[in-house]
Amino acid sequence: MSQVQLTNPYLTNAFMKEIEYLRSFNSDKLLSFFRITKDLTPKAKSYPGWENSEIRGHTLGHYLSALAQVYATTNDITIYGRIQYILDELSLCQFDNGYLSAFPEEFFNKVENDKPVWVPWYTMHKIITGLNTVYELTKMEIAFKIVSRLGDWVYNRTYKWTPEIQAKVLSVEYGGMNDCMYELFKITKDENHRYAAHKFDELSLFTQIHDGKDILNNRHANTTIPKFLGALNRYFIYGESEHFYLDACKQFWDIVVIDHSYVTGGNSEWEHFGQPKILDAERTATNCETCNTYNMLKLSRGLFQITGDKKYSDFYENTFINAILSSQNPDTGMTMYFQPMATGYFKVYSRPFEHFWCCTGTGMENFSKLNDSLYFYEGNKLFVNMYLSSSLNWTEKQIMLLQDTDIPNTDGAYFKLNAKNNIDLTLCFRIPSWSKGASIKINNELTLFEEEKGYALINRIWKNNDTIEIDFKIEVSFSSLPDNSNAIAFTYGPLVLSAALGTEKLEESTTGVIVSIPSKHVEIKDYIIIKSECMDSFKNHITENLIKTQGKMEFRLKGTDEDTRLVFTPHYLQHTQRYGIYWILVEENSKELKKYILEKQQSEKVKAAEMDSIQIGNDQYELSHHIMSQDTHVGDRDGFHYRFAKNNGWFSYEMKVSHDENTYLQFRYLPMDCRKSFDVYINNSQISHEVIGNKTSYEVTEKTYLIPKELYGNNNTVTVKFKAGSQDITGRIVDLIRTTKNI
Repeated sequence: MSQVQLTNPYLTNAFMKEIEYLRSFNSDKLLSFFRITKDLTPKAKSYPGWENSEIRGHTLGHYLSALAQVYATTNDITIYGRIQYILDELSLCQFDNGYLSAFPEEFFNKVENDKPVWVPWYTMHKIITGLNTVYELTKMEIAFKIVSRLGDWVYNRTYKWTPEIQAKVLSVEYGGMNDCMYELFKITKDENHRYAAHKFDELSLFTQIHDGKDILNNRHANTTIPKFLGALNRYFIYGESEHFYLDACKQFWDIVVIDHSYVTGGNSEWEHFGQPKILDAERTATNCETCNTYNMLKLSRGLFQITGDKKYSDFYENTFINAILSSQNPDTGMTMYFQPMATGYFKVYSRPFEHFWCCTGTGMENFSKLNDSLYFYEGNKLFVNMYLSSSLNWTEKQIMLLQDTDIPNTDGAYFKLNAKNNIDLTLCFRIPSWSKGASIKINNELTLFEEEKGYALINRIWKNNDTIEIDFKIEVSFSSLPDNSNAIAFTYGPLVLSAALGTEKLEESTTGVIVSIPSKHVEIKDYIIIKSECMDSFKNHITENLIKTQGKMEFRLKGTDEDTRLVFTPHYLQHTQRYGIYWILVEENSKELKKYILEKQQSEKVKAAEMDSIQIGNDQYELSHHIMSQDTHVGDRDGFHYRFAKNNGWFSYEMKVSHDENTYLQFRYLPMDCRKSFDVYINNSQISHEVIGNKTSYEVTEKTYLIPKELYGNNNTVTVKFKAGSQDITGRIVDLIRTTKNI
């Protein structure tokens, strides 16, 4: 990483903001629960938020990765000293059996025994990855010793798994445990570490995806993507003998990018994949978890390294600019959890020492490695993948490449080559998917180039001070969604554009475990009426209907009802206002316009009526609703997440109710193995006896029940319980449980 230095002002600021944030941490607070777990007196009280919950310790893993990446780029000895201190402390906190974490080993027993607990394997992945990264970038022997012993602990635990226990572990979020253990094997060459990695390979998932089956509906996205990072790492180790894993990763990438991703490169709604090609209907305040984007970029980078296919570098550039750079506040350095795709919301950032979300951790990593995917090499070829001002010091070839770029403010990129000696080299310049053409000058003279796999290749004997200019043809364009061809987002070159919609009532709400999300307590018009021509003509002539202001990176519409109000600018620069990326195009006085307005009004009513909701089987959301249980199990099948209890077992949640209006409980279930019936309780009073009768196993049954006010009095919440009968099983409660003000 030290060979590439950023000179782009925006990226340089982003990097420096991240370093400021990393320096502001009190390491002893991050280490507090590690010491407590080892029965050592903590040197400081732990940070709050997620770092004072069952997922505690995950931030330290990300923090170590970020510090190592900063050190690799800057060689800053104070950063090195900070890493050294943390490793010395972790060494003291490691148990004789190799175990190291901020929570007791008992948490892993809970996973294996179907007891509610918040993703301990996920946190273990972050810790091991942080230690791996430190060793790989600093070669600190203490990191090697700690992580090797921790890897031994993982092996000793996974070696004892029965197939049944393994299935239980793989049914919950375990991060990229296969990925980090394969990475550890690359470091240690210990076959036990490779064995343990393979225990986390979910072969049934890989096989279905490999065969082209899109089974992602309702799967937790940030649980699923890292599994394929592990599969790809297995291919990196074994090569062609494990081509199945590479093919599965390529197929998975295609499915996610083509059928589940938005124009920014982000994916998911409320952390989950939806049905294939259903994206407009899923646009909300909780789209595009930033962790997903972080992991999709890691997958794209690895696939490009293996295949050289330009589609991976095109996706990387688009997502890097429009989702990653977009996720950081350039003034504070704080980062986002969700990135709303619904029009009218705004960006919500973490606070420095309050939340400690998963995306806070990946944010640390994102902005400490901004320089890691600009340039690649293969033998005598140098690939230029990103057009961002920077310098490359290719020490092995004794050359330096200086890039000066301000795309798309200008149409081209300028390079200067400094070489100690004349050198035979092939420079490979990516021709971006957004460019309508390219021309290249060498030393101010137009030159021909060979195009291969979307790259402009120039092979010659390069001399000191040679210059290269590459010019692109950049135009306004648009991207639509597969389930609504008239839901469009505007782009200009590599930039996604959004329109600022004001700062009225920028109020935040929460979901899950103190995850902040934006509210929309104002009326926002999210459609554009085309006045001058028909829909198809407007789209076909988009370069004439979205006009760039001369000398500014801003655009205005022509021939619509929003020509004077909406101003479109680069979305990654949008930080303080409500915004709109996607807009519904409708023709003036059309049936489609009237229908859309009615549907939108109905949708807003349904949303306003909801008081509370729980994602079944999602640890974070179930724990935030204080799940309690006895003899209960979770899983997913046929696109449904479910939970059930058996043999007088039960599970319960606390849910919000209304004092002013009637409150209803809504849930869905599949009968599955329930032979007779199960019961539903509110505050230990039975409100329903669900009789299966003649229902088929996979018949989705939807239920709505009034919650009597006398059952909760002046309380703001009730306990909702599902209970199995003696020697019976509850129906499988699926997807969401809701309380709502009306039906």
